[in-house]
Amino acid sequence: MNRLQGSVVLIAGAASGIGAAIARRCVSEGASVVCADHDLLPATQLAGILGPSAAACQCDVTDIGSARDAVEFARQKFGRLDGLVHNAAAPSTNATVVDLDEQSWRRELDVSLTSAFLISKYAVPLMAAGGGGSVVFIGSQFGRVATTRAVAYCAAKAGLIHLAKAMAVDHAPDKVRVNSLSPGAVATTRLLRRFPDFEAANAGLGPAHLLGRIAEPDEIAAAAAFLLSSDASFVTGSDMLVDGGYATR
Repeated sequence: MNRLQGSVVLIAGAASGIGAAIARRCVSEGASVVCADHDLLPATQLAGILGPSAAACQCDVTDIGSARDAVEFARQKFGRLDGLVHNAAAPSTNATVVDLDEQSWRRELDVSLTSAFLISKYAVPLMAAGGGGSVVFIGSQFGRVATTRAVAYCAAKAGLIHLAKAMAVDHAPDKVRVNSLSPGAVATTRLLRRFPDFEAANAGLGPAHLLGRIAEPDEIAAAAAFLLSSDASFVTGSDMLVDGGYATR
């Protein structure tokens, strides 16, 4: 498919996992992609693999100047911006509100929520100037339902989902659609902080999903590509659950 032919997509948090899968999917569907990440080396390596329709830039999503520069890099490199994917995430602290220290709380909200505000602040006007576009925030099923000892993560992802809704209301007149996409557990290196390998992660987490398994990054990327494309032209202000039925229970 070439649903994204001629479009330019900026992906924040593109160096690995879900972000890298979205970058690959977007290029395969005809888009030019900016792989933005705090870790420049793997982002540059990914862009090199993807070819001339991809470029990499360093971006600290928690810094307003860095967020602005990433959007400007996309404009200078490809001349426009049609899509933004916010996939930035911080290592989560396993804690209750009683146990959690203030620094960890602020870090989670800065990386997962405030950074989406910062990069959107500059991306949305550029998309609007080009006639419109699509913003996709990568949320979580835990923005919908709670889990144990993840108070900061749950709060940040819930805020991200509602930020997308509020932005959808504000920027519909600019023809900028804004949605969130909420996966369940996904086979990325994030899970390897808790499990020795993906087989163990699937055995431990898969039964909580109606489909009996965790997701592959490419499955999340397919949903993101839909939301970025004109196939989703009447979709805005929505949270798309791609969670294998986790939140249904």
